[in-house]
Amino acid sequence: MITVVLFLLESQGIDLASQLRSLYSQLLVGGLFVGLVVPPLIFEAMIHLRASDLRAVIKPSLALATVGVLIATVVGGLILWKVVGLSPYVSFLFAALIAPTDTVTVLEVFRRVRVPSKLSTLLDTEAAFNDATGIVIFTLILSAISFQQFSVSQTLFSFGFTLGAGVFIGLVVAFVGELLSSLIEDRVAETILAIAVVYGSYALANGIGASGLIAVAVAGLYFGNYTMRSAMEPASREAVTTFWAIAAFLGNTVAFLIIGFQTNIITLSQSILLIIAAFAAVTIARAATVYPILGVFNKLGDKISAVWCNVAMLGGVKGALSIALAATITTSAVITLSDIQTIDAMVLGVAFISIMLQVPLLFRYVRKRMPQTDIVSDIVIEEQFELMASHIEQLRKLKSQGQISNEEFTQSIEENKKKLDDLIAKSPVTIETKKIILARASALYASFPKIPKRKTKDKNK
Repeated sequence: MITVVLFLLESQGIDLASQLRSLYSQLLVGGLFVGLVVPPLIFEAMIHLRASDLRAVIKPSLALATVGVLIATVVGGLILWKVVGLSPYVSFLFAALIAPTDTVTVLEVFRRVRVPSKLSTLLDTEAAFNDATGIVIFTLILSAISFQQFSVSQTLFSFGFTLGAGVFIGLVVAFVGELLSSLIEDRVAETILAIAVVYGSYALANGIGASGLIAVAVAGLYFGNYTMRSAMEPASREAVTTFWAIAAFLGNTVAFLIIGFQTNIITLSQSILLIIAAFAAVTIARAATVYPILGVFNKLGDKISAVWCNVAMLGGVKGALSIALAATITTSAVITLSDIQTIDAMVLGVAFISIMLQVPLLFRYVRKRMPQTDIVSDIVIEEQFELMASHIEQLRKLKSQGQISNEEFTQSIEENKKKLDDLIAKSPVTIETKKIILARASALYASFPKIPKRKTKDKNK
């Protein structure tokens, strides 16, 4: 049926593949991808970050998201200009838009790979906050190319406003959401309120020229650490968490579909040497960012090991956000259509290699250097369960005696719930699986009609 439809379209002179690519280009240029798909991904990741983990890594993560992006832009641009031989405009434009780690890909990777929560928080926070730096540097280079007037003070003010106003709006919207959440108990209404917080913070920040993605990240941190703990009933909290898990899965699927439709394998194959050179430059730029910055914080007492630095290096995956920025470049006096096509090919190629190469390497490295927790035995599970039950009973007594507040009680219950979920994830399931298979096999066998046995003849007769 699909083949017939495609044949009819082609017979009418309609190239479906070109139409789809045009549609997705319009989505990227119009900002619908960033505004519709990325906020749920950021929000869902941020509501699971604990404030204690964030406080432990906030300094190095912000350093990577600000100074790190600037270093990566300079290093990558210089390599492409002086070594590869591209024009300075193409070199630094590409380096600026590829320097930020892609939020979509990084959040998905660290949702699947098992690493310490502080390390995951470090890289998730970097990915959520480095878009502001990347956009400001990218805009600055575009302004220089267009011979527009700009100054260092104006650039610093623009960056401060983009970051600071985004943080402020995220906090305000999340606080208002907490107040409204305390007035309602319906699970559907709580979910709708969370949606309003996500897209409301994004729209307000973008409306005044600030970073909508940073506003969503801050709103998610506030929502997960305060609103969901103090202003929501357990049933509503579970419903909201489930909804955003599904929304993040759908958003991630759409994001990678867009990358797939934008990627032209034929064009990439024709520029393979340039793409390899660009990927090498991006990798060197990432290394020049991660190891010095995290090395400094390690000496300052933040205890960032070499293994963490290597994970951060491999975790600097590029993807859809860079493609969205590349789609905004237009021709000018010094940027030709050929230059734009070169940048597009490098961005798509580097994103493709980054996802296909770095992600598997990251998984293998983590499994090798960070041994995964072994399956827990039934005895250990029983002991841990009894310990949790005793702890919860003790919390209940303290709450009834007024020695702990409702917020402290809820936070402790949430921590125990997380431990229980981890314990269930590690528990053996093979025995139960075998029981299910045997039960279904027995039922299937019993449904067949029995064949009567043949009577054997008596040999003596």
